Amino acid sequence: MPLTIADLHSNEELRRFEFPVAERGVFLGHAGVCPLPRRVAMAVAETAMAATRGDQETSHAPGLVSDVRARAARMIGADPSEIALVGPTSLALSYVAGGLPVRRGDNVVVYFDDYPSNVYPWMAMSERGVEVRFLNVKEAGKVRAVEVQGQVDERTRLVAISSAHFVTGWRTNIDAIGRHLRSRHILFCVDAIQSLGAFPLNVEHVDFLAADAHKWLLGPCAAGILFVKRDMQELLKPIVHGWHNVKCPDFLTAEEMVYRKDARRYEAGTHNLLGLAGLRAALELAEEIGVPSIGAALARQRARVVPMVQSKGYTVLLPEMPADNIGAIVSFHKPGTDMASVVARLQEGGVTASLRSLPGGQTVARFSPHYYNTDAELDLAVELLP
Repeated sequence: MPLTIADLHSNEELRRFEFPVAERGVFLGHAGVCPLPRRVAMAVAETAMAATRGDQETSHAPGLVSDVRARAARMIGADPSEIALVGPTSLALSYVAGGLPVRRGDNVVVYFDDYPSNVYPWMAMSERGVEVRFLNVKEAGKVRAVEVQGQVDERTRLVAISSAHFVTGWRTNIDAIGRHLRSRHILFCVDAIQSLGAFPLNVEHVDFLAADAHKWLLGPCAAGILFVKRDMQELLKPIVHGWHNVKCPDFLTAEEMVYRKDARRYEAGTHNLLGLAGLRAALELAEEIGVPSIGAALARQRARVVPMVQSKGYTVLLPEMPADNIGAIVSFHKPGTDMASVVARLQEGGVTASLRSLPGGQTVARFSPHYYNTDAELDLAVELLP
């Protein structure tokens, strides 16, 4: 029978077996770097052990790479031919920023207070004569479709935003934004690392999407995906070159460089096979639980935690969100309180939380629980707040 969230919450032995981190304390840091579920760690270990008996590229489970590609595509509503397995989100976004043809005077629109991985690659485009425009928003970490629509023009080449903000948890309505940009022939790139594996995603109105596995998908570091819509693959030029993405019959250099005809054109060299083994297990687990079920559980957790944190006198960032924008993150602070000491106190009590900063210097504590966290764990975390 498929594993369910109800199974985990009703059977503590099963929960701790599937998620060994639960034996050590309360982990509420999934918006950072996640602990690995047992089955993901075992998939990596088994692949590593198989590699001790021969060629690493042929000793792994048959069909590993194609299966990962297919599962990743299914999770975001894409075709496997549109998925490149390139690793970190930063690298994938840089592939888009570096490989996109532009003309001097074009502009790209980004959100300055986004995670730096989704800002720096676009800022670097200024070296090619591109104007980098920063979105003006009414509230920090809250990017709405209406603000994007009002700040693009006929010279906008691309808009790049995150599917969810890494501090506030606000989930962006990428469908509404994507539809509008498509109608104006403006390209759309999404950093989806704060949503992949947490909430349903669909790339119907997206041209490029990047996400690593080491947050909500509960996978290994540097085992991520780059989605490039099929009709964008001739436009987006590869900026890395090697034996894998450029054809080389019999491992010999050809006189003419010919790229693969699908998203493999962005995979220059040998795959991270250990990472992909873990990624496949993480994708399988998310499919088994069901991403819609995961998203509903995370929204419920946030709705539970926000008022409890407020009752302790803390200010929660964006405490109220429309249903379509609710994320899994709860960030908060209190005037006159050293939030670093709050996070340290939580750690001493067995609760892992994150410390983050806002523009201007205000620090906040960040809770980012996942579906396997119980109400009792959330209650304990709030009880520990001074």
